[in-house]
Amino acid sequence: MRLLTRTIVTLTAAAGIAAGSLTGASPGFAATPPAAHPAAASRPAAPLATVNLGLNSTQAGYVQCWLKANWGYTGRIDGELGINSWKAFQRNLRTHWGYTGAIDGEVGGGTVSALQRLLRNWGYTGAIDGIAGSGTQAAFKQFAGGCAGWC
Repeated sequence: MRLLTRTIVTLTAAAGIAAGSLTGASPGFAATPPAAHPAAASRPAAPLATVNLGLNSTQAGYVQCWLKANWGYTGRIDGELGINSWKAFQRNLRTHWGYTGAIDGEVGGGTVSALQRLLRNWGYTGAIDGIAGSGTQAAFKQFAGGCAGWC
């Protein structure tokens, strides 16, 4: 009987300790998500697949027609200015508008600055600052409209 009493007391104490530990646990602790995979953080960032700079797909398609006719664009006319569209555009910008960067299809400040120089002929009056703001985008839409005849 004494052994049975001791066992019951021990089990009750263990249950009480366990219950007390769980009672003190906060919901934030109980719901802690698993750690992120470190491999995901160590991958280099990829360039955006499409950078239309405010153009809708019809307008971007017009630009692609112009690029195909004049600057070696060989992709589909799909209305998405992707890496290959921008590589073709960078060839134009290098030839005529002072672009000195790599022909890599990435739309960085150098690409936008050269584009802004081109867009002076399409109503752009802002600074050549490499930032594709509202003025750059509005002029780019004007330019795209001028490209419609190439389709």
